[in-house]
Amino acid sequence: MNSENDQIFDAIGVGIGPFNLSAAALLQPVKEIRSKFYDQAKSFVWHPGLLFPEATIQLSYLKDLVTLADPTSPYSFLSFLFAQRRLYRFINADFSRVTRMEFNQYLQWVCSLLPNLEFDRSVVAISHDDDSLMVHFEDEIVRTRNIILGTGLTNVVPGCARPYLGPKVFHACDYMKRDNLTRGQRVAVVGGGQTGAEIVYHLLSSHDARPERLSWISRRPNFLPLDESPFTNELFTPHYSDYFFRLEPEEKKVLLGEQKLASDGISPDLLERICRLFYEMEFLNGAGRIYALYPNHEMVDMNSNRDGFSIEIKDKLKDRNETMDVDVVILCTGAQYRRPKFLDPMMGKLNWGPDGYSIREDYSIEWDGPSDLNIYMQNGARHTRGVADPNLSLMAWRSATIINSMAKREVYDIKMSSCVFDMLHVNLEELALL
Repeated sequence: MNSENDQIFDAIGVGIGPFNLSAAALLQPVKEIRSKFYDQAKSFVWHPGLLFPEATIQLSYLKDLVTLADPTSPYSFLSFLFAQRRLYRFINADFSRVTRMEFNQYLQWVCSLLPNLEFDRSVVAISHDDDSLMVHFEDEIVRTRNIILGTGLTNVVPGCARPYLGPKVFHACDYMKRDNLTRGQRVAVVGGGQTGAEIVYHLLSSHDARPERLSWISRRPNFLPLDESPFTNELFTPHYSDYFFRLEPEEKKVLLGEQKLASDGISPDLLERICRLFYEMEFLNGAGRIYALYPNHEMVDMNSNRDGFSIEIKDKLKDRNETMDVDVVILCTGAQYRRPKFLDPMMGKLNWGPDGYSIREDYSIEWDGPSDLNIYMQNGARHTRGVADPNLSLMAWRSATIINSMAKREVYDIKMSSCVFDMLHVNLEELALL
């Protein structure tokens, strides 16, 4: 195995999703930080299994990879539109939201411009000595002073469904590879968030995918909208993130429960489209009522049978179970952070608690190692930073925070912007002095 012992990077990024792509783009003008980002995928595609033609992102296009840290960056979404000669067309089309397909095009365009990305490279381990962190590949070891982890989230699959994963039982992330299997079938969609709603809409609006019967199952009491009202959107600001960071652990848990629909609800316009589609199917185009909605229900068991699968769902309100026979089960059951195996050699050094890593204010992980070596965390600090952490809204600010920390200077001016909750940072001692 070769080793670049004479060549130590200032920063190595592991994983190239939007978050580390943001860091890579913002690092380009920072000549003092020599960086490289690696990903095991052969090329960049953003959630390929969910790239529906009609799906949109749930935030402003100004919350792109770079703009909120550097509005002059050449890697902004507006720069992409200008480079593609479609800026006027985009303005005149007056989109209320950017489609996920176009945002994916933007992310791929940024990838094509950055020289510090390398795909088709799998990290097998991370270790360290007194001088550097070491990123192990199958054929070499690369040394660095800082690592930025951006490996993303892992799909959540209910235990009762795991034995049956395959062509007819699959997580939503694989939907676009399997949607041709649903036509004329009895389909259960499990999960009442945005992804579940997108799949329900696609199943019923696409003639090629339309099932014989669709059952939409959700543990939530209703199919609830994303809360994107103005004051709720203040939760997705640096000001609030820093405020949340300083709260006590029990206070954070309470707020995370209360704020769930700020980041994990269904876009109101999509709910309207689904409701209109139901109306059209029943009263206008002759498709009939081929859907059934099961809010406040949870899938608790699953078995195979001669015709497909039998799933058992629990009515949480009446505390009783019922079964239904289906042919296809689509699991829109979310994702969560799980430690990547390549960190196993380091776990005795990293500070890991019941909710995840102990994260410092600059997004570095607390660890028992040389103080001049750091491992930074992208999208693994929800318990520390709040509901905005897995969201794209703060990715430019977070990347700039990490870069400023690595450079030990203010590369990016990310001082707090104005916030309507001006008292969030004022503690009791400061109040006494006013």
